[in-house]
Amino acid sequence: MFPTFSFCLSLLFTLNFIQNTITSTLALGNETDNSALLKFKDAISNDPNGILVSWNGSTHYCTWHGITCGHKHQRVTQLNLDGYNLHGFISPHVGNLSFLRHLNLANNSFSGNIPQELGQLFRLQTLLINNNSMTGEIPTNLSSCSDLEDLYLTKNHLIGKIPIGISSLHKLRILWISNNKLTGRIPPVIGNLSSLIGLVIGSNHLEGDIPQEICNLKNLVMIEVVENRLYGTFPSCLYNMSSLTIISAGINDFNGSLPPNMFNSLFNLKKFTIGGNRFSGTIPISIANASALQNLELAQNHLVGQVPSLGKLHDLQLLNLQLNNLGDNSTKDLEFLKSLTNCSKLQMISISYNNFGGNLPNFVGNLPTQLRKLFLGDNQISGKIPAELGNLIGLILLTLDNNYFEGVIPTTFGKLDKMQNLNLNGNKLSGEVPPIIGNLSQLYYLNIRDNMLEGNIPPSIGNCKKLQYLDLSQNNLRGTIPLEIFGLSSLLLNLSKNSLSGSLPREVGKLISINGLDVSENHLSGDIPRTIGECIALEYLVLQGNSFNGTIPSSLDSLKGLRYLDMSRNRLSGPIPNVIQNITFLEYLNVSFNMLEGEVPIEGVFGNVSRLAVTGNNKLCGGISELHLQPCPVKGLKHAKQHKIKLIVVIVSVVSILLTMTIFLTVCCMWKRNQKQYSDSLTTDPLAKVSYQDLHNGTDGFSASNLVGLGGFGSVYKGNLASEDKIVAIKVLNLQKKGAHKSFIAECNVLKNMRHRNLVKILTCCSITDYKGQEFKALVFEYMSNGSLEQWLHPGIVNAGNQRILDLNQRLNIIVDIASVLHYLHRECEQLVIHCDLKPSNVLLDDDMVARVSDFGIARLVSVIDETSHQETSTLGIKGTIGYAPPEYGMGSEISTYGDMYSFGVLMLEVLTRRRPTDEMFEDGQNLHMFVENSFPNSLIQILDPHLLPRNVAATIDDGNSGNFTPNVENCLVSLFRIGLACSVESPKDRMNIVDVTRELNTIKNVYLAGFQTRD
Repeated sequence: MFPTFSFCLSLLFTLNFIQNTITSTLALGNETDNSALLKFKDAISNDPNGILVSWNGSTHYCTWHGITCGHKHQRVTQLNLDGYNLHGFISPHVGNLSFLRHLNLANNSFSGNIPQELGQLFRLQTLLINNNSMTGEIPTNLSSCSDLEDLYLTKNHLIGKIPIGISSLHKLRILWISNNKLTGRIPPVIGNLSSLIGLVIGSNHLEGDIPQEICNLKNLVMIEVVENRLYGTFPSCLYNMSSLTIISAGINDFNGSLPPNMFNSLFNLKKFTIGGNRFSGTIPISIANASALQNLELAQNHLVGQVPSLGKLHDLQLLNLQLNNLGDNSTKDLEFLKSLTNCSKLQMISISYNNFGGNLPNFVGNLPTQLRKLFLGDNQISGKIPAELGNLIGLILLTLDNNYFEGVIPTTFGKLDKMQNLNLNGNKLSGEVPPIIGNLSQLYYLNIRDNMLEGNIPPSIGNCKKLQYLDLSQNNLRGTIPLEIFGLSSLLLNLSKNSLSGSLPREVGKLISINGLDVSENHLSGDIPRTIGECIALEYLVLQGNSFNGTIPSSLDSLKGLRYLDMSRNRLSGPIPNVIQNITFLEYLNVSFNMLEGEVPIEGVFGNVSRLAVTGNNKLCGGISELHLQPCPVKGLKHAKQHKIKLIVVIVSVVSILLTMTIFLTVCCMWKRNQKQYSDSLTTDPLAKVSYQDLHNGTDGFSASNLVGLGGFGSVYKGNLASEDKIVAIKVLNLQKKGAHKSFIAECNVLKNMRHRNLVKILTCCSITDYKGQEFKALVFEYMSNGSLEQWLHPGIVNAGNQRILDLNQRLNIIVDIASVLHYLHRECEQLVIHCDLKPSNVLLDDDMVARVSDFGIARLVSVIDETSHQETSTLGIKGTIGYAPPEYGMGSEISTYGDMYSFGVLMLEVLTRRRPTDEMFEDGQNLHMFVENSFPNSLIQILDPHLLPRNVAATIDDGNSGNFTPNVENCLVSLFRIGLACSVESPKDRMNIVDVTRELNTIKNVYLAGFQTRD
């Protein structure tokens, strides 16, 4: 039968009702998502890249940047804003995106708590909020996200305990919550996460033991608990988990012995690192069963006994056993090295700081030829150094120091042409320093101190053009110092405690980048050459215990960075040059036991008796009272009268000249008055002026409590300026310093018309007389609450306990910010600007950790731009700071953009390594460029700032392939180091230009940030 008309009408009405219901439901869902996203946008306080500009009502939210919607319902399924430097907090309205499966907010600057409302996202599968500034605890109701598979919260400031409720996340595969401030124990319920393959909870403050329940995780591939406060022994069941490829538990307080059979089932294990604990006993023989091992790191424990055969570990790349009690000081201690000849992939072996004895066997020469680093120092090894070591042609580092080696240095070492670091000090080596040392063209560190070497210093050492550190002290070397050594301009040279004779050659002045020179306790004679003043980077000069005569050269005044000067126990005569008191950084001066005479200065180092030694010079007088020297004799009356007559003649002459010129000067002054006003307006303003009273009141009378920094030309105070109604930074010029007035004008000229987000903004200035009638000049800038990059990289003793750490993302952003400024200065300004003094102390950080370049006191405006030279014809003298100023400035070259690029390159390397270019840690004589170059690109973890990545105790000598880096991070670091090296090369024209640098940095940043979107 056919349906009746009324039935059809009723059916049509029902279908229409269902359709309208579905439509209204979808519309309601769409409105919910739209509203939630706009609320999320409202919580963003800073969007530096304009990513959220597209988030407006003109387009559908499914087309907005970072948004992915489902095809069927047009509901938001993915929100990905990884790496855009967004600031603000995460809006709780995100919890209304009920269809959301993937939320990625990694690598931004979000702060505040993780919203509890995320627990409403029951479809959520991945949650990435790593590398932000989140605080508070991990939300307990994340346990409601039952589909969650990947949880990345690493590198935040999260506190509290690991929530017990996390145990309900049965689909969770990755739990990555390292680098926070989590406390408490590892909860046993973590054993309920049956799908877990990666547990990364290192670099927190966790304590207690590893719960037995962790062995329920049958799929676990990686466990990383490094750098916590964990103790006790490892659960024995852990050694039965054949799925494990990584066990990383270094820098904790684990103890106990390693079971003999512990490696029987760990045949997939690739990385086993437990350094920096209190494990005892012997190394298990079963280690041979872990045939997939690539990285074995047992350093800094209490292990004893013999090292078992490791010959079955064919994939082994790194072996670190240093800082234990291994070996019995017996002839069999080093037999295990023979088994390592089967490990063809070995790149590093370290057995330093143990109790290995006996002779170093000849079969050490059969180790893999690609072995790069061999650490054997600080043991009890005796006998001769095997000539077969010369077969290891891949070596770049060899340490045999502080053993009992005797005999000669093998001539076969001449084949090690890749060698960069050779340390033989503290042995009983005899014979001569072999001339074949000159074959080691890549050598930057050579230490043979404290042996029994004799003969002359071979001139062939001059062939080692990259040599940064040469220590031949405490031997029996004789003869003169070969002139070839003085061709190594960046050397730290120690020839002390030998029997060297002759003079200190005038060629010493070629060592323009030398940091330290020690020729003490020899038989050197003659004058101290005046050319020593050309060693402008010199910080330590030690000449005591020789037979130097003549006077102390006044050219020492050129050594502006000199910190330590010892010329005691020589035959020096004449006065102490007054100019020495002008060496600002001089911390210690010893001129005792010479034949000096005359008045002792009282300023600088001479004003502190604890830093000064002048005894044994009977004809010295005056000085500060604490020296207890005889007063200097008063000049005779006759001499005084003659002096008065001469003074009267001079005064009369001067007065006559002044009277003659008065009329002329008066006319000139009247004519120039308007010209000067016009000129000043061009050179120092149109900045608004502020009164001295305002600055005085705003800083509590320039109180020391408001002093925030000291610069080359003055002091910087924090102040509350009433006219600006804000906290400001006030740079007060020390007009007694030469060049301060020009610095004031230069900084005004450079900054007054420049506008860039990464420049410190100048607010106003003050040029007036103070309450004492003295000339006063000051500049007022925006106050940067986060201080300088210098303070973050090098907090010093005062702030060491509250040290703030910059992560890799922040450092990358800072580098990009600085490069952006240089691009603006060099390429975008109407008039080319060369900064001349780019360094961490001149890079400030605002509230949002955005870098702002400051201090243009010695900057130069260049009116004529030459693409090949960028020179300014009026530039005089060295510009910049030692270590950051390019080497060509020290040789009289004019300033150029190449100089800024050199400073930028050095700064980049410092940001990544946290090593100053003049840091005392360079006792091996390297400069920062060479320090990085020698580890690039395969050993970056060796030089990287330890705070950048969680790593174990082996990191200082790791080869970069140990699994500590993800490929994305490693590629980023390699690229950044490459740019830093390319900018800081010695030849100006070989340096990268700012256009290429900014282009590559932006690419690096985009690739680095995109890499987190593809993680498992």
